[in-house]
Amino acid sequence: MGFWDELWRGRSTDFDSGSAASNAIELTKRHRQVSLTKQGAATGNLRVNLSWRMRTSDIGGPERGRLLKHPFRLFTPEVVQGHTQSMVNVDLDLGCMYELADGSKGVVQPLGGFFGELNESPYIKLSGDDRFGSGSGETIFVNLDHRDEIKRLLIFVYIYDQTPAFDRTHAIVTLYPSNGPRIEIGLDERHPQARSCAVVLIENVKGDLTVRREVKFVYGFQAELDRLYGWGLQWGRGYKSKADR
Repeated sequence: MGFWDELWRGRSTDFDSGSAASNAIELTKRHRQVSLTKQGAATGNLRVNLSWRMRTSDIGGPERGRLLKHPFRLFTPEVVQGHTQSMVNVDLDLGCMYELADGSKGVVQPLGGFFGELNESPYIKLSGDDRFGSGSGETIFVNLDHRDEIKRLLIFVYIYDQTPAFDRTHAIVTLYPSNGPRIEIGLDERHPQARSCAVVLIENVKGDLTVRREVKFVYGFQAELDRLYGWGLQWGRGYKSKADR
């Protein structure tokens, strides 16, 4: 059994995904912040998951008329319907800018193959690149046993190529702490031309590890998010390897 199999199945006590949480905390404009420390959830591995699907109201477009003539198409499995339409070209990627206590900064993301490391600096690991918004989505793991070495993390989502289509997807970023309820942030605002979105900021302020909803859409790429949050990284045009596409 591979490393990621052990991680997902939760058979190793070193990798608790927190998937047993029975309830959820939804971060909204009115309820933006939660403390992992105060919930006793600032240890172990924090799992950050991105999943998405096409908005039901947008699936079909011209197909709606055909559905009236062929109503049994409604019983076609959703994944088959989605993958037969051009809108499936939407490809959302999950990334994380990090700043550590020692001043080092960087990014973990599929673009450029920056997948990170979990048990050594930067204590952040991307599990892979999901091209179609499958049930498992994309996942980043953060080793909070090294929380004292983490200053701040910006979790973001971007569209690598194809047409900007945040307005045609229903995306959600979910944080699964090692203890307590999961934390959900929905990207439901309509920004049809946006290519990137700062989703959540995780900060270590005097030992208190907090999670704050951002959901700020920008029309550029990671460099624009960098300027917005003052990260100070140097950015260049990046490409995914064929294995990541």
